[in-house]
Amino acid sequence: MTFKSRTAIRLADGRELIYFNEEAQSHRAGHADTRQLPPPPPTSQLRYDALVDEWVAVAAHRQTRTFLPPSDACPLCPTTARFASEIPAPDYDVVVFENQFPSFSDRVLPDEITEVTPMAPVRPGLGRCEVVCFTSDHNSAFGALTPSRVRTVVDALADRTAALSQLDGVAQVFPFENRGVEIGVTLHHPHGQIYAYPTVPPRTRAMLTAARAYLARTGNDLYTDVLAAERADGTRVVAANEHWTAYVPAAARWPFEVQLAPHRKVADIPALSDAERDAFGPLYLDVLRRFDGLFGKPMPYISAWHQAVVGEGRELGYLHLQLFSIRRAADKLKYLAGSESAMGVFINDIVPEKAAQLLREL
Repeated sequence: MTFKSRTAIRLADGRELIYFNEEAQSHRAGHADTRQLPPPPPTSQLRYDALVDEWVAVAAHRQTRTFLPPSDACPLCPTTARFASEIPAPDYDVVVFENQFPSFSDRVLPDEITEVTPMAPVRPGLGRCEVVCFTSDHNSAFGALTPSRVRTVVDALADRTAALSQLDGVAQVFPFENRGVEIGVTLHHPHGQIYAYPTVPPRTRAMLTAARAYLARTGNDLYTDVLAAERADGTRVVAANEHWTAYVPAAARWPFEVQLAPHRKVADIPALSDAERDAFGPLYLDVLRRFDGLFGKPMPYISAWHQAVVGEGRELGYLHLQLFSIRRAADKLKYLAGSESAMGVFINDIVPEKAAQLLREL
């Protein structure tokens, strides 16, 4: 672990906040949250869609979440004499705290309904949602972090993945970052989120089905063989080091999409070795800077960690990071229109080999 100390406090409404400090001693836990806050909202509903065998979360309280506040009222900046934020300390390195407007939580209403029709069962959206602040600098970005700070973030994600995986009812832990108003961010401060899902998400279910079928047919691990094929071919490899390879998938769905995968199969972030954690930061920062260099301005993106599920099928998981952008040209975005939104059939405007070439050449 690169962080020297880990200190946890409770915010005014009882939510947990954890400082991951890069110095051995930290006074930050001594700063109390003096705000007057209402109780956290109850958890969402999960409603079952029998037509596609999927659960949909309904979280009406999120409609009132903070939306693009001015920089002097940013809830993710350190607290000042003029503004009390979500983080009571006057400075911090990396912070993780329970989301004030969670999609999933353990706060279940006592009169929770069990169905809306016999064909549409309802259950509580048990789980947890956390916010990860990468830096106290409001005007920074993940791509501007130092490799040592990235290592602190990775260690914090490992800490939270291990803890959240132990919660009752959690099926998968999903750390991610949304960047850019084009993506739909509601806060500009550099941050990510962690969702502890109560069900296995549809994409993970599809990946597990494919991996299980491939194992039965060949006796091999699917992602291991896909990664080996990409490394051997090299056409779509953007960058690599001793422990990781960053490549554009052969069937990329997004105009610019890169997957970063460790060369050794591991289930999740906690399973990464010290050497693998150290090697991740420089490669990821390199890829992020290439993304920003494509059109000479900050690239909107989603960065998504795919980890093994907690229960059945865990042995099939292969940790990897998926980074993608909806920007397809300097002045054009890819919208998920009819085919993608209604039918789930992606049509990519950029040939994956061309995308890899453009990223390599930067």
